Amino acid sequence: MHKRFWNWVKNEDGARTLRLDGAIAEESWLGDEVTPQQFKAELHSGEGDITVWINSPGGDVFAAAQIYNMLMEYKGKVTVKIDGIAASAASVIAMAGGEVYMSPVSMLMIHNPMTVAIGDSAEMAKAVAMLDEVKESIINAYELKSGLSRARISHLMDAETWLNAKKAVEIKFVDGILFTGEEEDMPGVEDSGGLIFSRQAVTNSILKKLPQPEKHAGIPIESLEKRLFLLKP
Repeated sequence: MHKRFWNWVKNEDGARTLRLDGAIAEESWLGDEVTPQQFKAELHSGEGDITVWINSPGGDVFAAAQIYNMLMEYKGKVTVKIDGIAASAASVIAMAGGEVYMSPVSMLMIHNPMTVAIGDSAEMAKAVAMLDEVKESIINAYELKSGLSRARISHLMDAETWLNAKKAVEIKFVDGILFTGEEEDMPGVEDSGGLIFSRQAVTNSILKKLPQPEKHAGIPIESLEKRLFLLKP
């Protein structure tokens, strides 16, 4: 049995809350029929609307895909609220919300799927093909929620893109911001002043601030040839 990363809470008004905290399935639940079935059974053990709170750095993309599908098929209304971070696989689950909201201090991150593979060139090619297919399936979830083009989403994933709440609203990954009176659909938002940045951009920014090594003048090729000649017996 895998370590639980979810917890159900029944509210006084009868509504239910699902909390997803920490890594999504620290051990892959591929081939494990117990864990996904238990999650599904608990999801359907009640009726009515549910609120899903997410604070997760991500994890098993296949587990996230199954949870996404279960939430999308649930008959009641599903509202997602991100109160910390919804990164990687957790961001896929967030897309299952009919309405998705972020805390003003939360972050959402999307990137390309990753794996570890061992084998010859044929096995490596299979791994690459598998990752490409996984990426396409993840794009489906982002596209359905945001309406962005697949090319734009693919570029955002390539860059490992981090979004604050305002930017996530701006590009329609989420519908509003918690605690600000903006917990409603916000059509027509073109530029909210939100922040979007990539891992590469942050890396480049840090490198520019670091002291750079001194550049030494190159040695003419003629001089190198002379030195090489001196080394010959």
